[in-house]
Amino acid sequence: MLGKAVPDFSLASTGGTTFTLSALRGEKLVLYFYPKDNTPGCTAEGSDFRDLHSEFRRAATRVFGVSRDSAASHERFKEKMRFPFDLLADPDEAVCRQFAVMKLKTLYGKKVRGIERSTFVVDAKGVLAREWRGVKVPGHAQEVLNFVKAL
Repeated sequence: MLGKAVPDFSLASTGGTTFTLSALRGEKLVLYFYPKDNTPGCTAEGSDFRDLHSEFRRAATRVFGVSRDSAASHERFKEKMRFPFDLLADPDEAVCRQFAVMKLKTLYGKKVRGIERSTFVVDAKGVLAREWRGVKVPGHAQEVLNFVKAL
């Protein structure tokens, strides 16, 4: 998918709106996929994107978090963490499958299906410009910011 146009999709977004990829053509986008609201790693990752948000905006880039959680869960998480960006709900995993982020993982010795922490940058033309898979949280948001500044 890298270097190719990202197929259009729509998801429920915080704020009671619907996110549609094609409606944001002309803007750079960061889509970061994370496993679950209110978990330590996901809270840290979201906080890093929050803390760098003004720099992403200066780089003419919009940030969106995506997980399988419900829109209601996202609203609570966004409010609690004061995220200045929207969270997108993908409970049926359609967009997660589109970006191939669903993986079999081991959690406390049990195999479970879940989102592999991954980030994608879509350029202003709607083309996938960069992807990170199996993301480790520390320093990741800054690495993404550095990439979009150079884009």
